[in-house]
Amino acid sequence: MTPGRQPVDGKDSMDSRTLLAVLLSAVMLSTAHAANPAAGREKAQQCQTCHGIDGVGKMPDVPNIGGESEIYLVTQLEHFRSGERQHEQMSIIAEGLTDQDIADIAAWYSSIQFSVTLPQ
Repeated sequence: MTPGRQPVDGKDSMDSRTLLAVLLSAVMLSTAHAANPAAGREKAQQCQTCHGIDGVGKMPDVPNIGGESEIYLVTQLEHFRSGERQHEQMSIIAEGLTDQDIADIAAWYSSIQFSVTLPQ
């Protein structure tokens, strides 16, 4: 135990350090697929018919995904792939994506920047 620190419930703080190490390991594993926006742009060619290479939906019922959060995009693609979220086209497309594909595509679309001009 560190001098001057009192044990919690009679236990040394080693338990909290172990927990922290486990949590940090989990975070590192979840980022094992380093996202590559340039590779994502190439992979997004299959997305451009509906979402555009710029992430702007080409039809009224297609969402704009350019500039969207990378975490959100990864989560949604994973949900389509697993079947947790269903869509006639996206479920089929996402089924063939690897974790690396998802990371790269999400990195590409999230890296797009938009600016907004408010009317006067």
